[in-house]
Amino acid sequence: MPHEVMTPDAMQPYAAILVVFGVAVAMAGLILLLTHLVGPRRSGAVKQGVYESGMPPVADARRRFNVRFYIVAMLFLLFDVEVVILWPWALAYYEAATASSAAVSAELAGKGFLLAGAGIFLFLLLVGYVYEWRKGVFQWD
Repeated sequence: MPHEVMTPDAMQPYAAILVVFGVAVAMAGLILLLTHLVGPRRSGAVKQGVYESGMPPVADARRRFNVRFYIVAMLFLLFDVEVVILWPWALAYYEAATASSAAVSAELAGKGFLLAGAGIFLFLLLVGYVYEWRKGVFQWD
């Protein structure tokens, strides 16, 4: 099977991507070079020390954290995933709701089916939210 040779006309759509990539690499290299040439050169115990958000380290980094920090992180991820799921659903529902022909509407599973699916999804999220509220997850004593 012979390989197709790409002509210059076929490569033209990729030229802009190549130019942007080249400019990004050149700028990164230029910034690193200028930082190395112009930047101050200081060294010492403070400069070589551990940096933790501007605070000097006062304890071992492997200490235990309160489990509430992890619960808040999991809740954040849960509601991020909710948005990731609801965004394409909203687009599909809009397409089904504004479809001009019955064939397109049937292909997108119809408005009622999509609305019921989203309702079940949001109901389950609400049940989880109420469960967490009753367990006191949102109370920081």
